[in-house]
Amino acid sequence: MNQILNTALLDEFDRDNVPKHGLPGTAYVSDTFKQLEDEYLFAKSWTFSGFAHQISKVGDVHPLTIAGQPIFLIRSENNEIKAFHNVCRHRNLQLVAKTSNCGRMLRCPYHSWSYDLDGNLKNTPFFGGEAKQLCEGFNLKENGLLPIDCEVWHDWIFINFDSNAGPIEDFLKPLKTMMGDNDVTQYQPVAMIEFGEVACNWKLLMENFIEPYHVQFVHKTTTSQPLEDHYAVVEGNCLGSAVDLSEEQVANAGEGTLGVTSQYLTLFPNFVMGTYQPDQLGVHLNIPMNAGTTRQFRVIYIHKNSKYSAQQIQDLKNLWHSVHLEDHEMGERLQIGRQSHLAASGGVLSPYWEISVRKFQELVANAIRPGLIK
Repeated sequence: MNQILNTALLDEFDRDNVPKHGLPGTAYVSDTFKQLEDEYLFAKSWTFSGFAHQISKVGDVHPLTIAGQPIFLIRSENNEIKAFHNVCRHRNLQLVAKTSNCGRMLRCPYHSWSYDLDGNLKNTPFFGGEAKQLCEGFNLKENGLLPIDCEVWHDWIFINFDSNAGPIEDFLKPLKTMMGDNDVTQYQPVAMIEFGEVACNWKLLMENFIEPYHVQFVHKTTTSQPLEDHYAVVEGNCLGSAVDLSEEQVANAGEGTLGVTSQYLTLFPNFVMGTYQPDQLGVHLNIPMNAGTTRQFRVIYIHKNSKYSAQQIQDLKNLWHSVHLEDHEMGERLQIGRQSHLAASGGVLSPYWEISVRKFQELVANAIRPGLIK
C-alpha cells in the first residue's frame, strides 16, 4: 500500500481520549509508513542488529538490511566487530551476499576490487588500464568501504547511521537501571531459535512482548504467571512489564510451563530482553523485512555458574518455541485486522496494562512526524 501520508493520519491517536487510541492500521500495513520508519526512526536510532557469538572468528561476515539499507557486520583483524554499507565502491554491487568467512580479504565478485577487514581498499585490478595501474585522480584511501557506527554490549550488536543519536551508554542506561544487580555479562548463549519470517509488522511483535494483558489468555498452557501479579514498566526508552511471584507460586507452577519471577524489557526501537530468575535470559532480534513481514530470532542465555544438560536446554527451546508460536498467531491475526477500515481509529488501549504499549507507539509516531505531509 503506497500512499501519501499526511499529519491527519495521527489525529485520532493524538486526541486526548480516555482510554487512548492506538496507532492507525496504516502504520502497520503501509509500505510508505515503513519507509518513513526507515528514514526517520531506524536511521536515527541505535538499532539492534545481531549477536556477537555468531560472528566469532576473524573474517566472519554477516549481511543484513537495516533501515532499508544493505549493510554487513564483520569481525576484523584486531577481533572487533565492525559494520559497513554493503556496497562495493566501484559500481555499488552488493559485496556480501551470504553469511560466511571471507578470510583476510573481501573481494567483489564483479571486477575483483578487494578490501581488508577494516574496509580499506587494497586492490583495483586493471582500473587504470594495466594490472596494477590506477587512473589519475583516483586514490585508494578515499574509496574504502563506508563504515557505520557499531557498538557491542555483551553479545548484542547495535548500529547507528546517525552520528547525532548520542552515546550507546545513554541508550542502555534505562534498561540497566531496571535490571539492577543482574549482570548480563555473566550469561552465556546456549541455543538459538530461528523463526524465519513472521507474517506481521515488527511493531506488533514488539507491542505483544511489552504488554502482559494477553498472557493469561494466549499462554494459558505454557505459562503460570497470573495477570494480577504483573506490572507495567516505563523507564525512558525502556518499556515492558514484569511479574513478581512468591516461592509458593514458583513451586506450584505447572510442569513444563514458565512460572518464575521475570522481567520483559525492551529498548526502543527493537531490542527485546526477558529475564527469568534465577539464571536465564532470552533476547529477541526482530528485523523488519517490509510492512507485513518480520524476521525473528531468539537466543537463550544461561548464567555461567549454572549447569544445564543437553535435554534441559532442548526443553527450554521447546517451551520458548511454543510460546512464540502462540504470539505469532496473534501477531498475524492482528496484521489481518489492521487492514480493516475499522482499524483507522487505532482501537483502544488499557490505561493500566498497556501504558508501555502507548509509550512505544508515541515514540514511533514522534519519530516519523517530520516525514508526514501537512
